[in-house]
Amino acid sequence: MIRRYALMAASILSLGLSLSTAPAQAGPLEDLRTRSPEQEVIYFVLPDRFENGDPSNDKGGLQGGKLDTGFDPADKAFYHGGDLKGLTARLGYIQGLGATAIWVGPIFKNKPVQGPKGEESAGYHGYWITDFTHVDPHFGSDADFKALVDAAHARGMKVYMDIIANHTADVIRYKESAAEGYPYRSKADYPVSLRGGTTGKTINPGFAGDQNPSVANWAKLTDPSFAYTPVVPKDETRVKVPAWLNDPIYYHNRGNTDWKGESAQYGDFVGLDDLATEHPRVVGGMIAIYGDWIDRYGIDGFRIDTAKHVNPAFWQAFVPAMKARAAAKGIPNFHIFGEVMTGDYDPALLASWTRNAGLPGVLDFAFMHAVLKAAGGGSSEELARLPDDDGLYEGGAKAALQLPTFLGNHDAGRAAMFLKTADPAMSADELLKRDELAHAMLLTLRGVPTIYYGDEQGFVGAGGDQLSRQDMFASKVAIYNGEALVGTTKTTATENFDPAHPLYRLIAQLSALRVKTPALTSGRSVTRAASDKPGLVAISRFDPETNREVLLTFNTSTAAVASQVAVEPASLAFETLAGAPCAAQASAPGSVRIELPPLGFAVCAAKP
Repeated sequence: MIRRYALMAASILSLGLSLSTAPAQAGPLEDLRTRSPEQEVIYFVLPDRFENGDPSNDKGGLQGGKLDTGFDPADKAFYHGGDLKGLTARLGYIQGLGATAIWVGPIFKNKPVQGPKGEESAGYHGYWITDFTHVDPHFGSDADFKALVDAAHARGMKVYMDIIANHTADVIRYKESAAEGYPYRSKADYPVSLRGGTTGKTINPGFAGDQNPSVANWAKLTDPSFAYTPVVPKDETRVKVPAWLNDPIYYHNRGNTDWKGESAQYGDFVGLDDLATEHPRVVGGMIAIYGDWIDRYGIDGFRIDTAKHVNPAFWQAFVPAMKARAAAKGIPNFHIFGEVMTGDYDPALLASWTRNAGLPGVLDFAFMHAVLKAAGGGSSEELARLPDDDGLYEGGAKAALQLPTFLGNHDAGRAAMFLKTADPAMSADELLKRDELAHAMLLTLRGVPTIYYGDEQGFVGAGGDQLSRQDMFASKVAIYNGEALVGTTKTTATENFDPAHPLYRLIAQLSALRVKTPALTSGRSVTRAASDKPGLVAISRFDPETNREVLLTFNTSTAAVASQVAVEPASLAFETLAGAPCAAQASAPGSVRIELPPLGFAVCAAKP
């Protein structure tokens, strides 16, 4: 695009014409605006762990030790120094991987340190927000975020923000004793109409319940005592921004969730202040907050943290408002997807949030579990079910194309860790091949491939959460530096931005293939072969315009596989797009022979 514009400009000048008289040409920003969500490859990054572009902001402008500033680069639970300037400086590395959109972990101002005495940790991850309107000083400034977005857009790359509406940082305390750890108190045992439980004093007369969204109804809810009595420390009465967030009446105040039933939406998320997202003031306030980020920076989408811990009615109001705000800004393909975590293969749970809450998309945990099970040498039956189960989502299989797919993340753990756990005795070479196989599935099967930063450099980790949040720049964390990486002899003790790493090269190759192969971004899927044992997995995808078939085959076993695979009768000749060589001709109309090496794959396209 840049070269084309330069040539056009040179031609105009040679004719003695002013550039100002030339017809407007589409640039990178205009081009990216036309791309629909399924056409992207997403790169998910936690800024604190990526690159340190400005050491002067490592302590976020705070003074004192680690418990004051949150900064300790040798402690996995504290800030390490990565920031927005560092991320901006590495955009070329990310783009070289084939990523077209960057999902940036939360950048809002956080409570630097929180937690019980002796168990403190820092808000380096970004999910303990106090100020929803500005960038955390540990990451830089609002101007640094604008520079990141502008630089990404200049490269034709989108920027997705990670947002939170479920909770704020842990500021509110409870007057009651902490001896029992504030277990959840239900609405049945502690109704909002009585203080102190079912035998208590009448409060909030006339309040019709939180399912009534009218402003008049909520105006009758005047007593914030609910189940526990909220107390805000004197030095934190104004710590939250916007100011309305400092009023305890806008929180549930029912104690800690046990992740089940009612408490999943009304309980405090590991002590974090749980917002009463049924309250019209909270709904309007969050729409104003996040709409302003769209207006100010022209971002391209939202990943919504803890989406399933918020009542569906909130999203039914929030999502259309954000879509409208983006459209008014000239962003027609604003991508919104929520985190609805599931511990196993459960597309029904995921799909219910697209139907009942109106979320346009959700992170596809079912895909993650299915791919890791198959690539790890287990059954591929769940993977084979995906095309049929896609009908559960609002909008059906076409809508499922916009689900971000992934192999691991900052909470669950990394793909290589899961694969290694499935067989701790596997060799380093086998682990690399299985990791490559899983990424081949990620980049060619339906959905929006989402790469978790560091996976392309062979990061493994020893679990979820803090153990899967390694540094890309040279780390000082001993437990990170002691880990063997996949596909390299390096460790995290030195920086890891190597474009020659085998996983980086594979991801870059398949990302480029997606760009020029519509079947891999927008095509329907048909399962051809799968098994409850390691072996052949075959899925066909079809060009949405020409119906050209692209056959994807994967060998999940450590032995070579050869088999006949069903294809469309019209698919008579094939070319190899990636992976192992494909048969040049079908064996007969409707059947082609596939031969794959151990843990190999092939992408075979039918010739017109």
